[in-house]
Amino acid sequence: MSAEQVKARPGAYADSVTLMAVSAKAQAVSGVRAAMIAMATELNLALLTELGLTAPPGVGQHDLLVAIRADDAESLRTALDVVDAALAGRGATGEQSTGQQAAPRTTSAAIARSGPGIALISVPGRCAFAEAMDALGRDCDVMIFSDNVPVEQEIALKEFAAERGLLVMGPDCGTAIVAGIALGFANSLRSGPIGVVAASGTGAQQFTCLLDAAGTGCSAVLGLGGRDLSAAVGGRSARTALDALDADPATELIVLLSKPPAGQVAAELRAYASALTKPVEFALIGPGQPDLTSAAESVLRTLGKPIPRWSRWHPRAGLERRAGLPRRAGPALRAGPAQRAGLALRGLFSGGTLCDEAMVIAAQRLGPIYSNVPLDPAFRLDSFIHHEDRADGRHIMIDFGADELTVGRPHPMIDQRLRLDHFAAQASDQATVVIMLDVVLGYGAHPDPAAEFAPAIAAAKSTRDIDVVVSLIGTQADPQGLAAQAAALSQAGAHVFASNAQAASFACDRLLSEVR
Repeated sequence: MSAEQVKARPGAYADSVTLMAVSAKAQAVSGVRAAMIAMATELNLALLTELGLTAPPGVGQHDLLVAIRADDAESLRTALDVVDAALAGRGATGEQSTGQQAAPRTTSAAIARSGPGIALISVPGRCAFAEAMDALGRDCDVMIFSDNVPVEQEIALKEFAAERGLLVMGPDCGTAIVAGIALGFANSLRSGPIGVVAASGTGAQQFTCLLDAAGTGCSAVLGLGGRDLSAAVGGRSARTALDALDADPATELIVLLSKPPAGQVAAELRAYASALTKPVEFALIGPGQPDLTSAAESVLRTLGKPIPRWSRWHPRAGLERRAGLPRRAGPALRAGPAQRAGLALRGLFSGGTLCDEAMVIAAQRLGPIYSNVPLDPAFRLDSFIHHEDRADGRHIMIDFGADELTVGRPHPMIDQRLRLDHFAAQASDQATVVIMLDVVLGYGAHPDPAAEFAPAIAAAKSTRDIDVVVSLIGTQADPQGLAAQAAALSQAGAHVFASNAQAASFACDRLLSEVR
């Protein structure tokens, strides 16, 4: 007999990153069908209803919801114990132990206690502006992890920050490393002379992990949010971040990295960077631009460092060294031979920049790539998430970390269920010949992503001949264990690469070999 419980904890609070992680832990308990640990906002109450659960009477937006449905009472009790332990460890129970100082309840109160520094904002997007403005007003730099923040608010925050000589990282800034401290999703990196300014979270992770594999480290990684180099935002935070690293004694070389930028903004930032005292290299994803692997090689050459042959994992031989190849040509816009033959490449990504990079490489060789974040608006898909675009032979790559797919859901780097569902659907589609995935390790990410994806890959390959190509982003020091993750995925039958660009090129090779 199934069992369920929905309770509100009045006055309790935890940030969205914590609650996403706690929800994922509860969901991972054997026998749990659904778990939602979230603040009782209007959106989350609607999501609770979609799960077929009912909120307690009188619940308010400042209450913490703990909602679990399980196969039996024992599974429910186990999941509740997991939730209680996780929340107690983060001080989110709403109770204070005797002798403990009460936690500050506002951003201003926290800053008054600690003094100015970096304020990490992780609240629902509609609430982020007020909290960030409060922190800026108290002379704090700000990292806004929250997404779904209107672009007009982003511009206002960054203009206000510029007036005060402060930096706004975000909104939707998932990755930063400041003074050796990882914020959001970040990898365990060597320290070194390279300062990274990144309008891309997973792009920064890929780039810095390649440098780490080459024995080179970073002085800082300053995230900007994915829209900073858009025409609307105009690189407002990029300029501040470039200035900060130019003044940093530990930084010898600066790299500005971005998902596809507005052309005019990129040109203006190149001109701005040319006036700085330190060299600045650009890694701007897009047609006609070097991929991130090539950009990492360029940085190593500038520093006079040896360029390694990036790694591909084999189940028996371990790491095989393969050379990375730069790809600079623009995308082809006509249907390629694989599409005409009805054979499809499908990419299921947790990282938007990794998706962009793979689309640039694949479009050059295969023709149009359809996506929810397309390189060309003509190739936009809105219905793929509901499985309505199966078996039509189109090449499709989806960014599961896009704003519209993370409303009310944990980020796919934390909770892999949505991607796993779509992986199973695409693997059963006879038109799908190759599936490409990214698996991103590091702090904040899923503690063992291979434990979920390896069985799914093995199951797919046991039923039909299909290639699964994985770009595994991480370092040897990451908590998940890079070698163990690579081994598990490879032994399940996946082709595993440390370079997303190499993985995309290999995926195209495998698809085109089927045509021939």
